[in-house]
Amino acid sequence: MVLSTSILLIIALAPLAGCLIAGLLRHQVGRVGSHTVTIAGLALSTALSFYVLYQLVWGGAQAYDENIYTWFQVGHINASFGFMIDRLSALMMAVVSFVSLLVHIYTIGYMAEDPGYQRFFSYISLFTFSMLILVMANNFFQLFVGWELVGLVSYLLIGFWFKKPTAIFANLKAFLVNRVGDWGFILGIAAVLYFLGTLDYATAFAGASTLPGKTLAITANTHWDAATVICILLFVGAMGKSAQVPLHVWLPDSMEGPTPISALIHAATMVTAGIFMVARMSPLFELSSTALSFVMVIGATGALFTGLIGVVHNDIKRVIAYSTLSQLGYMTVALGVSMYAGAVFHLMTHAFFKALLFLGSGSVIMAMHHNQDMRYMGGLRKYMPITWLTMWAGSLALVAFPFTSGFYSKDLIIETVGESHRWGANYAYFCVYLGVFVTSLYTFRMMYLTFHGKERFSVDHHLDPHDEHAAHHHPEVLPHAPKESPLVVTIPLILLAIPSIVIGYFTVKPLLFGNWFGNSIYVDPANNPMAEIAEHFTNAAAMGLHGISLLGPFGLVVLAFVIQTYIYLFNPVVADRIKRLLKPLWVVLDRKYWMDDIQYGLFASGGRWLSHVFRRVSEGMIIDGAMVNGTVHRTHDIARGMRRLQTGYLYQYAFAMIVGLILLLGAYLLFGPMLAAQ
Repeated sequence: MVLSTSILLIIALAPLAGCLIAGLLRHQVGRVGSHTVTIAGLALSTALSFYVLYQLVWGGAQAYDENIYTWFQVGHINASFGFMIDRLSALMMAVVSFVSLLVHIYTIGYMAEDPGYQRFFSYISLFTFSMLILVMANNFFQLFVGWELVGLVSYLLIGFWFKKPTAIFANLKAFLVNRVGDWGFILGIAAVLYFLGTLDYATAFAGASTLPGKTLAITANTHWDAATVICILLFVGAMGKSAQVPLHVWLPDSMEGPTPISALIHAATMVTAGIFMVARMSPLFELSSTALSFVMVIGATGALFTGLIGVVHNDIKRVIAYSTLSQLGYMTVALGVSMYAGAVFHLMTHAFFKALLFLGSGSVIMAMHHNQDMRYMGGLRKYMPITWLTMWAGSLALVAFPFTSGFYSKDLIIETVGESHRWGANYAYFCVYLGVFVTSLYTFRMMYLTFHGKERFSVDHHLDPHDEHAAHHHPEVLPHAPKESPLVVTIPLILLAIPSIVIGYFTVKPLLFGNWFGNSIYVDPANNPMAEIAEHFTNAAAMGLHGISLLGPFGLVVLAFVIQTYIYLFNPVVADRIKRLLKPLWVVLDRKYWMDDIQYGLFASGGRWLSHVFRRVSEGMIIDGAMVNGTVHRTHDIARGMRRLQTGYLYQYAFAMIVGLILLLGAYLLFGPMLAAQ
């Protein structure tokens, strides 16, 4: 069976159609029409994505790789619009469209009172279209187009509330940091074109075997391996888009955007684009152990050290954001040990439970009159039982509690890193193993501060719900008691909670031990780290039972649970004592390792200084000084000199005429014979 090109075009273009109608015809269709057309378009895209996935897995359909439209052709360089649909891209299409659909539905409730309601729906549909274009691409040029579109729309969404200075700062920061990554990414694509002579995936992968032995001359005596150069440059792009250290600083600040965007950008879509890209490029990355070690070390550093920052933060969305950074680190480590299937598996499970946690935090924020500080929450479980239960489901998956989806994906990554002999694997194993404890610390802290313990807020029924002054200066005072969110918000939470718990159990064996991805992912047999683990794997149930061991990562989860339960339920003052005792460490984490300060001081301040110098030179000295004012001054000087010749005396004019006539006659006598001879 062959996949239909028409179906694939509908999957990609249906969200774009909804975006255009909601954005350009918003006055004609109204608020209800805006969310109706965007949700309908995305529902169609989701249904067809699952249909394509079904056909590839159970329907006997062959992988699809066709060019549909030629962008341009210069010599042998051909840039086309086309699709490569295999099990890897089909799985990504299903996850992206499904999570995005639930975010669209959730947005109806969350953004109900926002004046930019229709504009928001237009943006998120455009974002989904951009992501689908990225994951469905069959060539580097279309990949880059989707890559940049995702970055552009994320800029618009993070700064959606453009009257907030913090939102404008956050979207500019995200845009600039991603430009650093994209600079490396486009150089990587250029290197692919230089060494392999093509932008087409299939042709590039087929020619990858010619890369060993090729080098890039940096200096007369310095030559770098071609495969290493290509892979590291491509991964620099992933570092920006997937927020890897040190290009991770934009992601926590992007929480300034509306909560649905936090779920959409930071769960299943934008930040996972880099993970998907490296998995797609596995035939290239398998050629360079140096590049894979680099990927692994970067990922391990993020998995541990960005997670530590979440332990000290009080903003519920930022805690989840730092959790995202940490989990992206786990995915990146999996890529670095050639466990591409494991990285995509964790990407899938993470998409469900992280979207659930972000949307759940949005439900809490709505109930708390848009206050995000967990220090003014507490005791919300009796007011918001559905949000409470679903967020616990997401939290257990996040900490890798046995039998949850996060357990199967994360635990296998840890085991695989432990089996790896690649350079840097020992460091990576230490980071991902200890990261389980860190993840459990901030997750249980978030749940206890938000839903358990005593209530740290009060209710004043005379308070105006729209009084921004009161909300800012007295965040603990609410105009009414918290209440559960409407069904349009809680239903997406329930639909995300179900796969957060069960999907890992049913998919771990085929995805990781059944060669489910087939030719979509290539692993050199000499680099296969899961071969030994596969010998001991029997089924998901046995793995879950084996995971309940205090001697393994589960023991760290239990230890963190006991610590946080004692602190936040029985003796809250201990938290302040620990903070005072570990003050230096707390300062380091609160300042985020001074990464922002370093980048502001080194790059932002330096850039401003250079721009000031260039402005003074180009504008002050050249444009204003020489061109504008200089022209005026020279004109005045010439006019002043000419005025001295116009005296008004006849004898001076007669004298000038006589002198001029003598000069003309002299010139004629001197040059006339010469001109006549010619």
